[in-house]
Amino acid sequence: MKSPLMEKVVFLDKDGVINQDSPEYIKSWAEVAFIPGSLDAISRLTRAKFSIILVTNQSAINRNLMTREGLDYMLTKLCHAVSDCGGQITDIFYCPHAPEEDCGCRKPLPGLIYQACRRYAIDLASACMIGDSTRDIECGKAAGCGYNILVKTGNGLAAEKELSEKGLFPEYIARDLLDASDWLVTNHNPDPDCGWSPA
Repeated sequence: MKSPLMEKVVFLDKDGVINQDSPEYIKSWAEVAFIPGSLDAISRLTRAKFSIILVTNQSAINRNLMTREGLDYMLTKLCHAVSDCGGQITDIFYCPHAPEEDCGCRKPLPGLIYQACRRYAIDLASACMIGDSTRDIECGKAAGCGYNILVKTGNGLAAEKELSEKGLFPEYIARDLLDASDWLVTNHNPDPDCGWSPA
């Protein structure tokens, strides 16, 4: 029996969106510092019946800066922190490859989103990608996500300029994940017959 279609899905980047990013990579749970309001944002999305799927590049693995076991531990602790605040992460997909490996799962390519679509019945036209980088927005658009939100935390300010130069425009540019969640809950409409327009 086919799973029911998931019409309220948020693909969420991790570093620079949920927690502070670092040019040295986030390699352990001790290095995780949550961006203010990010856990509340995930809780808000959960209460609004959105399914949240993390899609994250984690090239520190293939750069031999951390192990898969170390990343899995960090992600487990992250999920527990989210749960403690009333949120829920449905699943996590990550790419361990470095850019020079040219894999199809490293954002900006949409491989991680496609992996999620193979596991779940996802309506991409009503799905949302939230990230802080140009590659996040490019990934969401390449996959066919109907909503793409850039947050100004992390690399967001530089990405806003780069996206504008490329002629790529997210549906919304948010101060942070909490602002993005507020906008999405207010504006999301999975019924294409009703239409929607960015605020």
